[in-house]
Amino acid sequence: MKVPKCKGMRDLLPDDMVKFRRIEEVFRHCSLKWGYEEVRTPTLECLHLFTATGTLTPGTLGRVYSFLDWDGWSGERVVLRPEGTIPTARLYTEGLVSNEISRLCYVGNTFIFEGTGKEQRERWQCGVELIGTSQPLADMELVLLASKVLEELGIGPLRVKLSHAGLIKALIAELGLESAEQTQIFDQVLDGNIRALGDIDTENVNLKKALALLLDTKRSSPGFLEDIGALLGEDFPRFEPGLKDLSSISELLETMNCTYEIDIASSRGFEYYTGVMFQLYISKKRVGRGGRYDDLISLVGGPHFPASGFALYVDQLMDFVDMKRPAITSILVQPGDSSVIALKSCFKVAGSLREAGCIVVIDQGQKGVGGYPWLLAVSGDRLLYLTDQASGRKYELTSEAEIRQVVENSR
Repeated sequence: MKVPKCKGMRDLLPDDMVKFRRIEEVFRHCSLKWGYEEVRTPTLECLHLFTATGTLTPGTLGRVYSFLDWDGWSGERVVLRPEGTIPTARLYTEGLVSNEISRLCYVGNTFIFEGTGKEQRERWQCGVELIGTSQPLADMELVLLASKVLEELGIGPLRVKLSHAGLIKALIAELGLESAEQTQIFDQVLDGNIRALGDIDTENVNLKKALALLLDTKRSSPGFLEDIGALLGEDFPRFEPGLKDLSSISELLETMNCTYEIDIASSRGFEYYTGVMFQLYISKKRVGRGGRYDDLISLVGGPHFPASGFALYVDQLMDFVDMKRPAITSILVQPGDSSVIALKSCFKVAGSLREAGCIVVIDQGQKGVGGYPWLLAVSGDRLLYLTDQASGRKYELTSEAEIRQVVENSR
């Protein structure tokens, strides 16, 4: 009987892996060129890393894979990491803290329960973290780096949707709710329910106008934010820092000719976000997200260092990468007989051809040889018979150099 794979998991077939490695290769190449250093965190992390600091929304925390990791009579509750930034913040706090700005990048899988069967439970992502600066320039660098990766992959055009966690918190604070209620509403917004804000009744007419203006408008101009600030005037001073910050980022992106849209309702993210948040779209599919988290490093036990980062979703990007396996010369080597001399010759010839850049497979009794452009028969006396399967032409050769010459000349 067949044993199927676990629900929500995905097999990556050879053609899938070509795309996967291409994304990984381009991401790593771009990140290293921009000064980011690669790190890797464990798949298993302590549960309290995600709970004690209040870094994940309850909606996300309720879907993590958690279990007890026994050690004698006591045990530690652990999780399969649900996202990449918090473990990287822990890694930084434990081993990399310095007064210098740190740029870190990684490729890894994350795990989150999904009950509908429409989405994957194991998800691969490429992430970067920029730690030690709170300048808007840092947030712009992240957006431009993500854009560069997608450009190198031949994917586009990229659309960036900007929002701001601080501005959302200011909106919630103006509603006059208790602290616990404010946190609850903020978590709902980050889980995708932006209407949780609009559903709250308020008698403040100006606040109603502010909510409608910020939640229902989508613009791609920093002047729009200045107009909102002027319209709100001195009635809502809490809005000013977020509006100013968002305006600075949008101005910088406009200067770099980066396509963006200010859309407060696009907010998606984690509870640790404190500033600008951005969603990355290709067509109508979200392929990544990121944001500023100035409090996270201190929440996991480190000093108070500002930081920001983003993650690109490898699974979604694979749908846009249009490529086949690279066309590398593939040769099937067939021993002329089963003698030790013939077999030794086969492996010697195969090794030489591999060093020359060919894919070489020793015939183990394949039923079909149609997938190999070249067939190479090796006899015990070192005579080599090379067949071009496309033309049917046969060559009698005596050395690996002659084989390489024939193959090269046929390209």
